[in-house]
Order: sequence, then structure tokens, then C-alpha cells
Amino acid sequence: MKQVYPTFIVNTADGSEHPFLVCVPDMEIYTEGNSFADAIEMARDAIGLAGISMEDNKQELPSPSEQASAIEKVQKDTEDIDFSKGILTYVDVDFSEYRRKIDTKTVRRNVALPSWLNYEAEHAGINVSRVLQEALMKVLNVKRNI
Repeated sequence: MKQVYPTFIVNTADGSEHPFLVCVPDMEIYTEGNSFADAIEMARDAIGLAGISMEDNKQELPSPSEQASAIEKVQKDTEDIDFSKGILTYVDVDFSEYRRKIDTKTVRRNVALPSWLNYEAEHAGINVSRVLQEALMKVLNVKRNI
């Protein structure tokens, strides 16, 4: 699922290592970047991580706010920095794609095969796990991330 979240970026211009501070009010995310482009990438990464973590915990992803509501949210949280004075941009994240990109661990699944089919696969030198992965990707119409 792809979402686009309002994101505020403030350039502190103070010569610090990470002069661009980022706030994504709908996800209660704060991060930083070395440049404006890096700040957007850091926001996308933080949104993606938070989103798949929420999905894993069976929590609903927050709906993206409209501009006025996002400004309201960020103005309520001006403890140190008034992000509403920064640049409002929108950062898109495809959570399904993001999960495929970062969640590369393998999981063990037991698969039942007729003995004769397992025998044939072993003697043909076929990697059953690989064939199963390829078949699932075809059925689900998804591609492997490289």
C-alpha cells in the first residue's frame, strides 16, 4: 500500500553535521539529514520502518493529514523547534515495496510433497525452496528486490 505523508523540514543552517531537521506529524517521527534530499530519504526510511513495524504489531497505519491539519499538529509540538516555519513537503512510501527491500530474512516453512515428487526433484538437482519462491512470486504477482 502506498501512502503520502506531509513532512516538515527545517534548515537550521547552524553548521551542524545534520542541518536539516525533519518532522512527520502523522507518524510522530523526528529525524535529520545532511541535505534536503537526504532529509527526504531519511523521512521515507523512518516512515517505512514505522509503518511495517505497525503492520507487524497489527496496528492500523495513520491516514495522512490534509495540509491544514498537518500544520495544526506540528504547531502543537513546538517544544524546541517550530517545524511549521519549515518547508512542508510530501513524502511517499510504498509499504509493500519497502518491506520487500528491507525484510530479507528467510523463514522456514514445512511443505508437504508426495514422496515420489521429492525423489524426482532431488535426483534432478532442483532447489525446491527456489521453485516454491518463484511460484509464489508469480501467483502473487510480485518481484524479487535485488
